[in-house]
Order: sequence, then structure tokens, then C-alpha cells
Amino acid sequence: MRLPLRTRAALAAAASARWASRAAGRGKGSMIGGLVAEKIDPQIMSRLADCRRTVLITGTNGKSTTTRMTAAALAPLGDVATQADGANMDAGIIATLSLTRGAPVAALEVDELHVPHVSDATDPEVLVLLNLSRDQLDRVGEINHIERRLREGIARHPDTTLVANCDDVLVTSAAFDAPDVVWVAAGAGWVGDSVSCPRTGESIVRRGEDWYSSGDPGFRRPQPQWWFDDEKVYGPDGFQAPMTLAVPGRANRGNATQAIAAAVAMGVDPATAAAAVGTVGEVAGRYGSVQLGPHRIRTLLAKNPAGWQEALAMIDQDADSLVIAVNGQVPDGEDLSWLWDVRFEAFETMKVIAAGERASDLGVRLLYAGAEHTTIPDPVAAIASCPPGRVEVLANYTAFRDLGTALERLGATPVEDPRSSPPRQSSGVETTRADAPDGDTR
Repeated sequence: MRLPLRTRAALAAAASARWASRAAGRGKGSMIGGLVAEKIDPQIMSRLADCRRTVLITGTNGKSTTTRMTAAALAPLGDVATQADGANMDAGIIATLSLTRGAPVAALEVDELHVPHVSDATDPEVLVLLNLSRDQLDRVGEINHIERRLREGIARHPDTTLVANCDDVLVTSAAFDAPDVVWVAAGAGWVGDSVSCPRTGESIVRRGEDWYSSGDPGFRRPQPQWWFDDEKVYGPDGFQAPMTLAVPGRANRGNATQAIAAAVAMGVDPATAAAAVGTVGEVAGRYGSVQLGPHRIRTLLAKNPAGWQEALAMIDQDADSLVIAVNGQVPDGEDLSWLWDVRFEAFETMKVIAAGERASDLGVRLLYAGAEHTTIPDPVAAIASCPPGRVEVLANYTAFRDLGTALERLGATPVEDPRSSPPRQSSGVETTRADAPDGDTR
């Protein structure tokens, strides 16, 4: 397909911007290329997405991991365009599509607020809805507003197949009226943001796995077509297959089940998809381990109460040390009152080092949680203070990003970890941390 002159000019300018960024040592330039291209041709996303079979993946938590799993499961359909490092807003998506123009399939991670207009531009064949929970209110906004915007965007694309988590009340509400929904019991470890019905305002009644709205009994948990347990994944027509993952946590088993369901909706054999999701390991730095001097460091990312709850469950309490790093920059949300929603009481038997720019706020929370702790604001210094051995590091967004940069600068070397995976297989656009101002690596 020959692109319009304006689009070709935008791509040429983006290539020049990427070169300049690399020449100046500011990163690989993918993000700045996407920004430049969109300024020149505001329609470039739709033109680059035209004639591709596209899957969009969104949700408050788990987007990057699920996107990587979905891309792996879609491999039998051909080359897959996908973001390698979670740049999930317009510039990152444009950069991915512009650098993978020959790929017939795209698996794109999309920030929840951007889903409606990205759907309008890409006309997705499948939209995966993982979960919706409170994020940084001073940056993202109120959660019911996001659900309403998603619902309105979904209504404009009646031909799109939704792969939706029926255990999440807000996701179910967003998808409930769509004509083609594949319901997945992907789990909902955090229910604090769905105590009331987003449609009526009345309470949500929960009975075991089931739930329904007290104000509208017709709005209740749909019957899932896909579900999982500790060993297998189950699907339509009696399908079942082993599901062995290289990433930890029950939440990731739910993510993997939705990735499999999305790939099957695109025509991939279910057993092939189930095997493929198990090849995904370290994702944009999380779950990976590095060696720095006498310390083997494993890093986990968490950004909001729901994400912290899941990440806390992944901490290996047999590790020699635990560092928790918290910043309060704009991407993190400057209001850290959410710390009081996180159950740090789980560490009352494990010594913690509080680190990050907001180490004192974290220290106060750990004090009230009864967790023995010390405070060392510099995360690298906090790790250095630990006895030799395995160090678990749990950090929020900018703390995670900055620590990764510091460890790389200090010469930390990747190591295989029995809790982790085969090395990641990169596809799509590699963006450096300095080069991803609007990237969201949740």
C-alpha cells in the first residue's frame, strides 16, 4: 500500500529525529520519532494500522506482561508489531507501527484513557480488558469516569471481539452491552474499587466467585468461557492444557489466560497459544534478576494499591533482604495516601529497608504496620547495605525506572533465576527509559 505524501514526509522526519536522538546520546529516538510523525500527519496512526489485524490490550495493571504474552501467542499468524518496553500512548504506538510496517499483525498495549481514540484509529479485531482499579487520582482521574469512557468507545466498534475479565465489576460493566464478548475468569484480587455498581450506584453483592448489583440483578458476573487453576487453562468445548509460566503470581496466570483467549479469537490453535505464553519471562525489567557485587537483585514493579497487593504476594520471603523504594513524581502520583491501602503488615516478620524519594512516608507506614525497617533514601545505597545474598526490590514507577538505569550504569549483569524465565524475546520497538516520556510500563 502506497502511503500519502504527507505520511511519507512524517516518516522521513521521524527517522531524522531518531537519528538525532541517538547521535546526541538521548536514547534510541523511537518516542521522539512518534511525536514528530504525529505532528506532521495527525492521521498517521490509522494509516499505519490499515490492513493489519490488531489486538489492543488495556487495564490498570498487567498490560505490558499480557501484551508480551499475546504477541508470543500470535506468532503463528506472522510477524507481530508490539511495544517492547511499554510505551502505550499515542507516540509509542505510532513509533511501533512505523518501525514494523511489514508486520501483518499488531498486539498493542494501550493506556486506558487512550483506548477510545486508539480504537477509532486502528479498528481492532480484538480488545482485551484486564482490570480497572484506582490509579494515581491526581494523574489519571476517577475510576468510574474511565469505565464510562471505555464503554462509550466500545460502543463505536460493534464488530470488535472483547476479551473481558468477568471477575472485575468495572471491566464487566464496560463490556456488558457489547455484542461479541469472550468472558474470562481472570481473577480480581483487589475489589476495593468496585463495592458499588458503576451503572446504578447500588452495592455489589458477592457470594463466592459470583457477584451481582443489588440495584439491577440482571447485571451480574457472566459465565466465563475461559478460566484457570494452578496447573491448567480451560476453554470452550472442553479444552484444557497445561499452563506453566515463567513469570510469578496468580495475577499473571489470569493475564496469560486472557492472552490465550485473545489469540484463539484471532484464529490461533489454543494448545499452541497456551504453550507460547509460557515462553515470556522478564518484561521491561520486571521479574528479572541481576548480579551486582555480592548481591543478586530481583526487581518488581507496583504502581497502585491493586498492583502493590499482587506484587507483595510475589516477594520471596526467604530472600536475604527486601528493599522497597517509593518516589512521588508526576508519573507516580504526587499524593501517596494510597500507601495506607497497602497491607505492609505482611512483612512484620521480615526486615525491610525503606528507600526512594519518599522513604520517610513509607517508613511511617511500615512503622504503623509493625514491620521492622530502616530508612536509606538512595535505593542503590540501600541494596549495598544488605548482607551478601538475594535482595528483593519492590519499587513504584520512577523508582523502578531510575534504579534500572543506575544498576546498568554500575555494570550489573543479568543472571538466570529459577523463579524467572527464559530470556525475553524482543519484538517491536525498544525504547530506553530516557526516551519514553509517556511510556507506561504497568
